[in-house]
Amino acid sequence: MEFLPTSLPDVVLIKPRVYGDARGFFMETWEANVFAASGLDVKFVQDNHSLSVKNTLRGLHYQIRHPQGKLVRVVAGEVFDVAVDLRRHSRSFGKWVGATLSADNKHQLWVPPGFAHGFLVLSEAAEFVYKCTDYYAPQHERTLIWNDPDVGIEWPLGAGQMPLLSDKDQAGALLRKAETYP
Repeated sequence: MEFLPTSLPDVVLIKPRVYGDARGFFMETWEANVFAASGLDVKFVQDNHSLSVKNTLRGLHYQIRHPQGKLVRVVAGEVFDVAVDLRRHSRSFGKWVGATLSADNKHQLWVPPGFAHGFLVLSEAAEFVYKCTDYYAPQHERTLIWNDPDVGIEWPLGAGQMPLLSDKDQAGALLRKAETYP
């Protein structure tokens, strides 16, 4: 696997080695020793899988207590995946990084604890899978509003196009009012 730094410290783009032939392909998506040797010595406790239609935007989610690190990838379709640094002590507080993840490119993104996470579906539908370092704790879940002007995420939406949002995601907090990490 190739571990590539992004513009935000601690967020890593991971390109697995893919072995393919006329029958299909094989790749490893997680191996504890390989990840640890690359500085990502993490323990996962939960796997999740979602299906979303085109223009669905899920996020930007985080847990203020029991923060989750997430290893995310797409197994069908394509998404624009985003991480926002919510660690007040960080030099990159309030900054974001985005990457296109797809079934074709097979890239993964490591989103460490302390970051809000979300994605926009670019294909007709997308299946999104991710491993988490802590359990889902709905009482501690928070949402940063997807279009916060202070964060300025450049979502790949057409001019004037609105994403499909859940009620929870529509009601997300602005960064200046959001609960953040020390």
